[in-house]
Amino acid sequence: MTQLGGTGGSGSVSADWVLPVDGPPIENGVVRFENGRVAEVRTGRGERHYADAVIVPGFVNAHSHLEYANYAGFGDGLDFGSWIGLHMERKGRLSPADMLAIARLGALDSLRSGITTTADYSFSGAAASAADELGLRATVYLEVFARAPEEAERQWLAKRELVSESGLVTVGVSPHAPYSCTVDVYEWCLSLGVPVGTHLAESAHEEAWLEHGAGPLRDSPIAVPPTGKRPVQTLEPVLGPDLLCAHCVRLDEADIELLAARDVPVAHCPRSNALLGCGIAPLSALRAAGVRVGLGTDSPASTPSFDVFAEMRAAVSLARARERDAGALSAEAALRLATIDAAGALQPHANVGTLAPGNLADLAVVSLTESPYDPVEDPAAAVVFGGSPERVLETIVNGTTRYRKEDDEDTWQEVRSIASAARRRMLAAAP
Repeated sequence: MTQLGGTGGSGSVSADWVLPVDGPPIENGVVRFENGRVAEVRTGRGERHYADAVIVPGFVNAHSHLEYANYAGFGDGLDFGSWIGLHMERKGRLSPADMLAIARLGALDSLRSGITTTADYSFSGAAASAADELGLRATVYLEVFARAPEEAERQWLAKRELVSESGLVTVGVSPHAPYSCTVDVYEWCLSLGVPVGTHLAESAHEEAWLEHGAGPLRDSPIAVPPTGKRPVQTLEPVLGPDLLCAHCVRLDEADIELLAARDVPVAHCPRSNALLGCGIAPLSALRAAGVRVGLGTDSPASTPSFDVFAEMRAAVSLARARERDAGALSAEAALRLATIDAAGALQPHANVGTLAPGNLADLAVVSLTESPYDPVEDPAAAVVFGGSPERVLETIVNGTTRYRKEDDEDTWQEVRSIASAARRRMLAAAP
C-alpha cells in the first residue's frame, strides 16, 4: 500500500488562523514541529502556507468502526434489533481480506476528514493493520461476545494473535455490550490491563431485554440472560475510568450521577443515535455532571460517513434542540468535544487533541475558501459550521503528512476500488 512520508517528521505549516484549542486563536499563525512533536505555535509563516485556511489539532474520534466503512445504507429505517441482525448476516459474507480492504478505506476516510486518532471497536482486528499502514493513530478494541470469561478469552486470543501494536496502534478489548456480554466477562476484560471499551445504554431494545427479557433482542444469537436492571445499573460493578462507554443515550438522573461518580468516559455519537431512532443523549447533563465526554462518529453502518464536521454540527443542533437553548453547545465547545475532550476520554492518547508544545504533531488544515464563513469572524464557528472533508487540505500525524487533498485521486484509487468490490459481494446475496 502507498504511504506518504515516514514517522517523527519535522517542519512547519502556517495559515490565516491557528486554533490551538487550549488557548486563544492565533491570526496568521504557524505550527512548527520537530521529531513528531509540536515545538512552537506562534504568529509567523511556515515552510508551507495555506491562505484562507485554519490549522486545527488533528481530530480525535472517540468511537469508530473502520471495518464498516462502506456499509452505508444497510438496513436504513429498521428497528435497532433488526438492524443488528442484518449487519451480522452481511458481515458473515466477508473474507479476512475483504475486512482489511474495508478497514483501509475507513482509515483513509478518517484521515480525509482530518481525524488523526481514533478509538476503534474492531470485530476482526483488521482495523489495527489498516491504521498502521495508512498512518492513523488508533486504539483498536478487539470485540468479544460471550457469557463466560472462558469464551471471551478464546475469542480474545484468536483475534489478538492476528494483530500487532506499533508506534501508532495500541490494542485493547471490547466486551461488546451488556446485552451481549455478562458482567463476569467485563471483569475478565478489565483484568487484562489493556484499554477497554463497550457500547452502553444505546437503545430501548437493549433496555427492554436487560430489564424484562423482552423485545427484538430476544431472538438475537448474541444476547446474554437478562439482568432485571437497566444497562448502566447492570454494569455498576465494573464502571470506572478504565471503561470507555459509547452512546449512553438511555440515561436517567441516577445513571448520570453514577457515571460521574465513577469517572466513566463517554463517547457521544449524535448522528448514529438519531439515524437509528435511539434518541438524543443528554449531553448537557453529562457535561454539567463532570463526565468526560468526547465526540465519536460511530461508522457508516449507522451514519453516512466518518465526517467529523457533520458530527460536530449534529452535536450542536441536537444539544440545542434537546435543551431548547441556543447556548446549550457552542461551536467552540463542539470543537473541544472532537479534540481535547475526546483525547481526555481516551487515556492512552492524552498527548493529542491540542497544539501545545510537547504534544504529538497531529494536525489538520481546513480550507475556508468560498465558505460562507470567509472572511472569518469566529474561526471555531468557521471550522465547525463551514468545514467538511472536501475542505481538508492536509492531515499530519506525528509530523508526517498522511493525507493531502491534491494527491487524493491518484494515491488512493486502489484502496477505494478494492473496498467497493467487497461491498458488492455483501450485496450480491442480498434478498
